[in-house]
Amino acid sequence: MTVGQLPVEAGAFVRYLRDLTALLDKGEGWCAVFWQRDPDGMRACLDGAELPPWDVLEALLHDLAAQHGTEAAEHETVRARALHTAAAAAHDRRPGAREGLVERLGAMRRERAYAAQRERELTQRLRGVADGAEAEGLGLELAWARDDHERATARCGELGARLEALETLPSPSRPARPPAPDSWFRAEAPEADEEPFLPHPAPSRGDTLRLPPRGGSAPDLAPQAPPDFVRGDPQGLNSAPPALEDFGKGRGGEKPRRTPKRRPRGARYAGLDADAGGSAVTLPTSDVATPRGARYAGVEEKTAAPPPVVAEAAHLVEDGRAVTGAVAALVQLRAQGRTGEAHVLLCEAAAWPAGRLPMLAGALHRAGLGADWATLLWELASLPVDRVAAVSGALHGAGLGEDGRQLLRQGVARPAPEIAAGLLALVDVGREREVRALVDAFVRVRTPEDAARVAQNDPPRLAPLLLDAARQVSQGRYWDVVHALRVAGAAP
Repeated sequence: MTVGQLPVEAGAFVRYLRDLTALLDKGEGWCAVFWQRDPDGMRACLDGAELPPWDVLEALLHDLAAQHGTEAAEHETVRARALHTAAAAAHDRRPGAREGLVERLGAMRRERAYAAQRERELTQRLRGVADGAEAEGLGLELAWARDDHERATARCGELGARLEALETLPSPSRPARPPAPDSWFRAEAPEADEEPFLPHPAPSRGDTLRLPPRGGSAPDLAPQAPPDFVRGDPQGLNSAPPALEDFGKGRGGEKPRRTPKRRPRGARYAGLDADAGGSAVTLPTSDVATPRGARYAGVEEKTAAPPPVVAEAAHLVEDGRAVTGAVAALVQLRAQGRTGEAHVLLCEAAAWPAGRLPMLAGALHRAGLGADWATLLWELASLPVDRVAAVSGALHGAGLGEDGRQLLRQGVARPAPEIAAGLLALVDVGREREVRALVDAFVRVRTPEDAARVAQNDPPRLAPLLLDAARQVSQGRYWDVVHALRVAGAAP
């Protein structure tokens, strides 16, 4: 199938993918890995026969960051996400697409189960091997097994989301507009007086990647807003974005003059001022109206508590509003290159209720902001120990076990007295599950001597916890901790 035979959205994505891979060194990074492990799959994606999973595209964008700079990659991530989402929707509108998605989801679940089993087997083998070439080889195999498991998990989620999206498609009698990335606005048919919508840029000339040249002076151009679906017009069909070799060239070879910053377009930026480039991003508030009417007379200061189900629904609505507002703000800030303000927003999100953060994780990944989620995990890891444990538990409960374990591993990298104080505080309030999760992470990533320093703060209560956790890791780790406790005089 040629690009010309593909749906408009799919053809636009294929051209974009070809431009992206042309910028990358096929002998380095993830691009090299994909070409070595599945050359037929890569060719099928570049020919338009297959749509690559988002994790593959995200890995290629990581290569782009390494070879052309993070600023270029951040700019292109938003655009790539939009094109990929639109192409997926176009693929899924074809006859038989649902059956194909169901079949692929089943195969990917089997692959995920196999990768998880392989990861467990290699972990067990690695524990019984001394340091050396064999341990190094097993460690490399384990790293690949973990990568396979993470990718299979991400692809299961992506395929499941595409299947769910098919349930909301309008009836075939009325063609729908291509859906925006991650359902930022509803896919609905254009009205009779509206012009048709086309992916930006117009498909007739391709979607050339717009990156600053490496070396030399960069063109003095204002950052462009992330592309969205824009109205097609006769002039636009015959126009194309500047190619890479055109950057830095103005008329007659002169340096182009600074152009005014374009106003972001599309539903996700509805309501933004045209001069919002330097203004602060305001998140939606969640003010609750005071009860009114005769039945509430005299009770403005004290009202009856809502039923549990109603209260839970209200919390979900509030969480959804906060998450949607934060992600929209982050997309805007990243597109405008305002990284400092984006980091401040992430730090504010770290103070959110623990139960809201799994929802934020999913929204960030769907918006192509996985790097921001990794940054947020680092910020969370620096919070008090009880907070780290609570967030980790919420992530585990939402099916984000690996993120929860990563947070614990990062969270226990702090002084032993601080760990001890946090554990004792959790023990005092009876939060046994969080205590055991923290202790397990601690004995896995810290030395036996560190465990002894923690136990010295309260040997009768802390030493048994550390020994139980060490026993779950291995007999070798258990006896190492026993010895360290005896040397430190903290044995129970």
